[in-house]
Amino acid sequence: MRLFRPCIFTPLVYPEAVFRIRTSEKVLFLTFDDGPDPESTPFLLDILDGMDVKALFFCSGRAAEKHQSLVHEIIQKGHSTGNHGYEHIKGCNTPVKEYYENAIMAAKYTSYTLFRPPYGKICLSQYQVLKKSFRIIFWDIMPYDFDTSFGAERSLRVLNRKIRPGSVIVLHDTSTSTCKYFLREFIEASLIKGYRFEVIG
Repeated sequence: MRLFRPCIFTPLVYPEAVFRIRTSEKVLFLTFDDGPDPESTPFLLDILDGMDVKALFFCSGRAAEKHQSLVHEIIQKGHSTGNHGYEHIKGCNTPVKEYYENAIMAAKYTSYTLFRPPYGKICLSQYQVLKKSFRIIFWDIMPYDFDTSFGAERSLRVLNRKIRPGSVIVLHDTSTSTCKYFLREFIEASLIKGYRFEVIG
């Protein structure tokens, strides 16, 4: 017997969620998932601070609880934090009540207002419940920096080719992410093209 509806990743199903900011201005929105991480977070913050760029970090509740000083550092440096669930669970495989409680458990250490579903997977029933408490943020560009076999150069090409006004970009704040190899170059190239970076509020 089928217990869950299939997860569908589309703005038509989740009309109030954010996939891309509607604007004609050349503005981009950097987001980082899965941190904080003692190895990657300070490195990413140094790059962002050095280029005067702010970002939104969707933190894992478990990691945020363990590394609360890193969460404080993210905020102190003018960046924002979002909720990525306490455990990195797939919505399609989780009952609504458990999924909601997982998000609320993470909120204490991350955010009570912004939520990004782990894996970008959330069933409609879960979405209907969470949207009452959170603004749900997806993305329109993922360069697969979490996949080391994809390669940093290929990820950079994806970003440079696909960015457009209002793009929400998802990268990963983990020690295995390849974004550390191309983040600075991507930001520099985007600035040269006339883009600026802002944070989703």
